[in-house]
Amino acid sequence: MLLARIYLSVQALLLVGFGLAYLVRPQEMANLSGMLLMEPAAITDVRGYYGGLQIGVGVFLVLALLRQALLRPALTLLVLLYCAIALGRAAGLWLDGGLQQTFNLYVMLFEIVSSGLAFAILRGLDRQP
Repeated sequence: MLLARIYLSVQALLLVGFGLAYLVRPQEMANLSGMLLMEPAAITDVRGYYGGLQIGVGVFLVLALLRQALLRPALTLLVLLYCAIALGRAAGLWLDGGLQQTFNLYVMLFEIVSSGLAFAILRGLDRQP
């Protein structure tokens, strides 16, 4: 249980932190991956999707820390979320011929490790009486 709470705390901090960074500094954050935001609509989209979505998931993780009943759903969400993003990123790397894209490779590694940790912690919780 303690490991699950530590993991969710770290993930919440990361997600809220990156979400706020995308909300406040969308151009700078997008540039990290090579994106150029050329129009106000693109900037607003990044603020909403990359900023708002990450903040929302981070807040859900904080709620899971406060309400025991949300612990397993939060871990399940992270497994599904990070697996889906990693699979989408892997498909993009394959379709775009991007094995030289070190940014995407590092982020995909983070997503795979995060998903694996969430899954392992979830399995550990399921084995507890």
